Amino acid sequence: MNFNKDFLFGASMSGFQFEMGSEKDIDNKSDWYVWTHNAANMNAGFVSGDYPEYGTNYWNQYEEDHILMKELGLKIIRIGIEWSRIFPKNTFDVKAEVKYDNNDIIDINVNDKTLEEMDKIANHDNLNHYIKILKNAKENGLKVMIDYSHFTLPIWIHDCININRNRKGIMGWASKEFVIEFSKYAAYITKKLDEYVDYYATMNEPQIIASGGYLIPSTGFIPAIYSLDVYLEAIKRQSEAHARAYDNAKKYTEKPIGMIYSFSWATPYKKEDEEIIENARYFYNYHFMDTITKGLVDDELTGKQRFRKDLEKRIDFIGVNYYTRTMVRKSEPIFEKEILNFEEMSGYGYDCEKSGFTANHTPSTDMGWEIYPEGLKGNLLLLKDRYNLPMIITENGIADKFDKLRSAFLISHLIKINEAIQDGANIFGYMHWSITDNYEWSSGFEKRFGLIQVDFKTKLRSPRPSYYVYKEIIEKREITEAMKGLTILPYNYLKK
Repeated sequence: MNFNKDFLFGASMSGFQFEMGSEKDIDNKSDWYVWTHNAANMNAGFVSGDYPEYGTNYWNQYEEDHILMKELGLKIIRIGIEWSRIFPKNTFDVKAEVKYDNNDIIDINVNDKTLEEMDKIANHDNLNHYIKILKNAKENGLKVMIDYSHFTLPIWIHDCININRNRKGIMGWASKEFVIEFSKYAAYITKKLDEYVDYYATMNEPQIIASGGYLIPSTGFIPAIYSLDVYLEAIKRQSEAHARAYDNAKKYTEKPIGMIYSFSWATPYKKEDEEIIENARYFYNYHFMDTITKGLVDDELTGKQRFRKDLEKRIDFIGVNYYTRTMVRKSEPIFEKEILNFEEMSGYGYDCEKSGFTANHTPSTDMGWEIYPEGLKGNLLLLKDRYNLPMIITENGIADKFDKLRSAFLISHLIKINEAIQDGANIFGYMHWSITDNYEWSSGFEKRFGLIQVDFKTKLRSPRPSYYVYKEIIEKREITEAMKGLTILPYNYLKK
């Protein structure tokens, strides 16, 4: 089972989760920094109590990390640019022409004059440091994909504590201000960094941002409120922000610009639940993705879509994030929405015993997630048929502190990717999450996703055994029969 010479093996990172680790380089202007330091959030169990400034320290140890990536054989990395590092102060006074159609933002014109004004208030020390990081990555033979935003926003556009406590303040992802300011920021970053970048992604997992922040407060995702109306507004504004950023960034680059999205593979609990699978997949996957590919907008989550030309075909590739499936069964409609006539089942997918076993008696990860590689193949083939766009796996990994399951996880998912390619899916690369241990949002430092172990006190990097398994796969560009054996015994992860 071989991968062709052009297939890109790599790893993904973000900004907030990896950069900090030295007290002199703290980014305290982002919403997630404020959120994780709030005592009331700790008491409520929204966050772990771990502070991100004691983290991986990629900001200062990028040269060491890039050497480890080169030795591994990686050809591409994905990193995040922290908006709050470049613009710690607001950019509201820098004007850009905005066109509306009723409540829709259908165009934003960012031009050279806009960016000249942005440049006057940008933090050039941090911008130049990002350039140093990107240059060093290129010197180590790495292609680079950057995220304009990976879950974090500057606190000046997302008043997360005030929203949570008082339902007041700028709403971040669910605001018109976000669409406008993000478009200006994305164009600025593109113009400044294009020389060092091969691929762009506008944002990471917009549906997770919206569902975690506005439908499932227990996840600890910002701002941890419960409102379908705000969820739907966030979906709309994120799709507009992506499209308007795409339009304006394309003025300054010919490189591909994509969207990174977390695709969940819905499976029926019983045969009689098969009828609701399309509704589940629509909610998890297509409700958002249809907007920026086909221009089809479902404002009220009813299944009735309207066409918006200004959102259509605003994407060059799909970044596919995949971790596990979602097992669902039929239920009474939630929020009186017929599309939401299903519920998730515990014991499967994202809802298993942590570091224990699933309802299928297979090991679950340290996050309590089921290992289900078949869902990745299923998603890739459905995406091929629905959107017919190039794809790259931008996240796929496992919280596994003792590295017991990671090699089998890695191999089994690469097998399914290869099978999808053989079935006609246009997949040009795979980026494992992640290269090093990092700060896992509300879970803090407890969950270890790295191919490389990090001692957060000393910052010492130590490659795990799975690092060398990945290295062999990359060198041979092949999954050997011996490797396949790791996915069958003692647990058969390839069984459907």
